[in-house]
Amino acid sequence: MPEPERQVVEQRGLWFEEFDINARYVHAPGRTVTEADNVIFTTLTMNGQPLHLDAHWSADQPFGQRLVNSFFTLSTVVGLSVGHLMLGTTVANLGFRDIQFPHPVYHGDTLYSETVVVEKRPSKSRPEAGIVTLEHTGRNQDGVIVVVVNHSSMVLLRPVGSK
Repeated sequence: MPEPERQVVEQRGLWFEEFDINARYVHAPGRTVTEADNVIFTTLTMNGQPLHLDAHWSADQPFGQRLVNSFFTLSTVVGLSVGHLMLGTTVANLGFRDIQFPHPVYHGDTLYSETVVVEKRPSKSRPEAGIVTLEHTGRNQDGVIVVVVNHSSMVLLRPVGSK
């Protein structure tokens, strides 16, 4: 018996027109941060900060333990949004600003991410795209905010004739 023809549904991010200023996009799943994540990211980026690498030294510092590299935290929280918002629809990242790290992240914490659209407008230089400014907020497993960042990106408009 032949298999019925099915509609193909491909995972993608949102077209410019689909970004809703009145929505709060909650991204799933979360991501539990391991010691290996922190050590690999920190050493790959040539960051020799002992606060991320030296458990003995960090034990005598104000937090009493190693902290997860804040750029790992930022990258992960933004990365958690990609499949939901930007996958295959981004032309370019235009910038990140107003980055805040109000609370540290430790090995074993789980990061959760949510995004709101701060602003959106048509691109002045590319008629097939628009500019969206997003505010990403990262929280740990206790709901404590660990990072907030504004992120501007150029995103494709819905192609003519697509659904």
